[in-house]
Amino acid sequence: MYRAPPFGSPVRTETGSATSGVLLALTAYGIWGFAPVYWKALASFPAGELLAWRILTSCVVGLALVWLTRSWGALLADLCSPKRCATLAITAALIGTNWLTFLWAVLHEQVIATSLGYYITPLVNVLLGVTILRERLRPGQAIAVLLAAAGIGQLALSVTTLPWVTLLLAFSFACYGLIRKLAPVEPVVGFGLETLFLAPFAMAHLVVLSRSTGLHFPGDEFAGDLLIAGAGAFTAAPLICFNAAARRLRLVTLGFFQYIAPSLSLVLALALFGEPFRTSEAIAFGCVWLALALYSVDSLRARRSERIRP
Repeated sequence: MYRAPPFGSPVRTETGSATSGVLLALTAYGIWGFAPVYWKALASFPAGELLAWRILTSCVVGLALVWLTRSWGALLADLCSPKRCATLAITAALIGTNWLTFLWAVLHEQVIATSLGYYITPLVNVLLGVTILRERLRPGQAIAVLLAAAGIGQLALSVTTLPWVTLLLAFSFACYGLIRKLAPVEPVVGFGLETLFLAPFAMAHLVVLSRSTGLHFPGDEFAGDLLIAGAGAFTAAPLICFNAAARRLRLVTLGFFQYIAPSLSLVLALALFGEPFRTSEAIAFGCVWLALALYSVDSLRARRSERIRP
């Protein structure tokens, strides 16, 4: 009989080849970086309907992975735990919010805003660690957070609306990561349950659309229908690669790969999608890049001091 680890205890990790870990991390962040191209190809879909189909196809893939990995015992154990169900319901709401915000931004030519959001996510993680986990902030980390805040602040003052896409993406994903870190739920099971919890809302939304404006799927274009059908696999693949990489690489090493995705998205926004890059955005990115450089140097120094310390 499967027994889940107690809430708040770390999930057991496995060691593996560092080379395969690097390849898995590159695959995960590469897919995330090129994700705007995938979703841009479905620009004729409203963001709400696109999210609904993404959730339902992801749910099918997630439950299939649970079956393939023979994790039904773990899934049932989590379902029988009110605390775990409540936790996964919160993470499901956070990842659903993150997906909807990202899809809306891509479809409304705000890929640059998504790139900036994922650039500042590591610094939001630091901020959450201080405010929620009561972790101490090193001087280098404090300067990095202040620099990023200054960049986002001037961006907010230079435009008529708050950069909500950037902030919502950063905080929703950072909060999601924090809660999943504290909840001892296996990655495949967690993904399956989160999409399962979101599935009824997605189905209800599609029913309402079908009776009002109508659905875009299935449509007249085979390519679009194929992309919708593959949305679940496209969503699950980088998550699986990321979780596999996390088991093979040190957290510090894995952290440096997270800048690949927003960098690729920024290049796509400028070179392929032709989005404008205003002075205020250039200043914001400059502040965030400098903050991330300081943060990375500070993290390396702290790790080296821990190794030297007897």
